[in-house]
Formats: sequence, C-alpha cells, structure tokens
Amino acid sequence: MSTPTSKIQFGAEVYTWFMQAGGKAYANKLDHLAAITAKAGFDGIEPMVISHLSDDYWLGDFKDPSRLADTLAANNIKLAAISLTCGWREERENEQDRAAADVALAILKRFPGARLGTVQMPSGRDHIHERRLNLVRNVNAVSKRAADAGIVCSFHPNSPPHSAIRTREDYDVVLNSLDPEVTGWTPDVGHIVRGGMNVIETLNHWDYLVNHIHYKDFSGNGPEPWAQMGTGKLDFHQITEWLVRRNYTGWIVCEDECHAAVGDPDGVTLQNGAWCAEQLRPLLNR
Repeated sequence: MSTPTSKIQFGAEVYTWFMQAGGKAYANKLDHLAAITAKAGFDGIEPMVISHLSDDYWLGDFKDPSRLADTLAANNIKLAAISLTCGWREERENEQDRAAADVALAILKRFPGARLGTVQMPSGRDHIHERRLNLVRNVNAVSKRAADAGIVCSFHPNSPPHSAIRTREDYDVVLNSLDPEVTGWTPDVGHIVRGGMNVIETLNHWDYLVNHIHYKDFSGNGPEPWAQMGTGKLDFHQITEWLVRRNYTGWIVCEDECHAAVGDPDGVTLQNGAWCAEQLRPLLNR
C-alpha cells in the first residue's frame, strides 16, 4: 500500500482479466479480482462498464453500488475509477451508450473521488475526421454530465490499428478539443509508444490534462506488442519521476495486456504488484 505521505496510489485495471475467453472467464467475478488486487498490494481497482455488453455490462451483480462497496471494503481496497467503454460513433450518444454511462455514473456517485474513465471501443479509421469529432462531442457530453454530479473525468486513448485515437495527429485533434473544464486525460504509456510517440514528450505537451495514468509495457513484437511490466522497452522509473516532479495526485493504474496475462491474469497481477512495490513505490517519497 502507498505510504501515508504519498499522494500517488497504485491500482489494477480489470482488463487484464477480461482478455481471457473474450471476457467470459471472469464476468461477474469482481470479488475474485478484488481479492487478487489486494493480495498483490495494490491500493485500488479499476472495473469496466462496457456498453455493448448491455445485459450486465460485464460487472454483473457488482454494478450494484452497495455490493461493490462491500466487496472493496472486505478486501481493504478502493475504487480507483470506472472505465466506461462505448462506441461513440454518432454525433450524440445513442441509447445504448447513454444507458451504460448512466450505470457508471450511478456507481461513481457512491464513491467520492473515484474517476470516470472514458474509452472508445475501436471500430475503424474510415471517415477519420468525422470519427474524431464525434468522439470528442460524446466524451465532452458524458464528462459534462459527470462533472455536474461532482465526478472527475479522464479520457483514455488506445492504439489498435482500427482505433481513431492512436497517432500524434489523432492526439492533436482529440486532446486539443477536449473541454478541460469537464475532463482530463489518462495517458496510457503503452498506447502512446505503440502510436509512434515519445512518452515524456507527449506528457509534457498535454501535462495540464493529466489526471489519471495507465501503465503497460511495450515489446514492439507482434500484432499485440505488449510485455509484462518491467520487461519491455518503457522506462517506468522515468515516467514515475515525471509524475512526482509535477506533484501529481492520483492513481497509477497497471493495465497489463501481455500474452502471459491472457493465460494467468492472477499471476501477472501478483507479479506486477510486487514489481511496483520494489521498483516504483520507493520513488514516491524522494
């Protein structure tokens, strides 16, 4: 756990588990995910609300804020954020995306201080200008509703080949069009480097937006070029020191997408927690 003097906390993102069997292996099992997160020494967890899984949004019974609160309390961890994943292809929220957002907001109203993370489900790069503008319109609209309810928001780009927000040009359009009155930005450092950008330069350029951050490591190999934390090409010490120098207050959330995590998300999460404790937590109080 973070020391009392640290303003930075470490969390685990549930996508590490979602990858197994296309989400089916750990659907409605947030109690298990919370137990592993706590055992790994993380301070909190970041679950997902996924728009197209509209039966239960993958959270299942844990979309009930009371059930979620009891589970977190039983494991002595916090809710870092809810990651809301939607399509946002049209000019305005469609019914499905708005319903998912309402579920996420209802949960977050129970957890003061937890973030709303906004993530677009990648679906292609045709008509890219229209896609970017519609994405911004939707993210700003959802974030305005959340901000009106006292919820802090943070937009999370990604980097698959069919993502509309993966290159420097995409970032220039989308990040510069976010309404900073209602949303910040979650730099996912793995996605930044996969998109051909330098992490520190990108952080410096939009430092005024950073209010949440995701860590994943990058191998550069294969169609899913991820490495387990600390084994790839990213310098997490340098990135963490960047946060400390700027008096960053908030969460570092580990979202490991390496191949080993698909088969053993528990084991990878436990190893990542130990690696963060040994390598990164000592940097927080220098």
